[in-house]
Amino acid sequence: MSYTLQFGQVTEYLPYMAGGAWISLQIAFLAFCGGMVIGMFGAMAKTFGGPISRGVTNSYIVFFMNTPQLVQIFFIYFALPDAGILFTSYEAVLIGMTLNAGAYLTEIQRAGFESVHRNEMEAAETLGMSLIQRVRYVVMPHIARVLFPPLSNQYILMTLGTSMAAIFGVEELTGRAFNINAETFRSIEVFSITAGFYIVLTVAATSILGLAGRYLFRAKMRLF
Repeated sequence: MSYTLQFGQVTEYLPYMAGGAWISLQIAFLAFCGGMVIGMFGAMAKTFGGPISRGVTNSYIVFFMNTPQLVQIFFIYFALPDAGILFTSYEAVLIGMTLNAGAYLTEIQRAGFESVHRNEMEAAETLGMSLIQRVRYVVMPHIARVLFPPLSNQYILMTLGTSMAAIFGVEELTGRAFNINAETFRSIEVFSITAGFYIVLTVAATSILGLAGRYLFRAKMRLF
């Protein structure tokens, strides 16, 4: 059976798809920022905390790194309402992605914390710095260059991972592609253009993060 490509039937939806791409970027950015905050406190707990804080953090990491992110969001969106806790589809996806990212970013930041020389931390402690001050003024500047590449890679993966939001009815890029496909029945054209949008998003993000890493943190990063 022959199939004639007719991109003209889909190109009129490009602004609509671009709006979905913007929502995808919003979700990825907010989830990443939230995950970074969780990861920083998690890394502090694993590096400087006592047995209880380390145990709680390890349990959190084990759970979120060893269960599918999709199942985690399903639990938030479908199971929590049985306990009277209601979230919109957008909120459920954002919370699920943030908690999932926090587990991975905890491990990434922990590796950076452990790369700091012990004598630097002891010197800061001798100067009377609190733990928060030591992290801010000693740890973070030291590890920014080391951590920037893996953090950038995690952000790109999270941008692509926003596509699962379509399952919950969020009209991000993939969700809007589903809507257009249901209206036009031009699957090849719709999802080819959708793939192109994702390529543009990731290439642009990779380039911006790569340049930022090189010039702001002197990180050794390849653009491609």
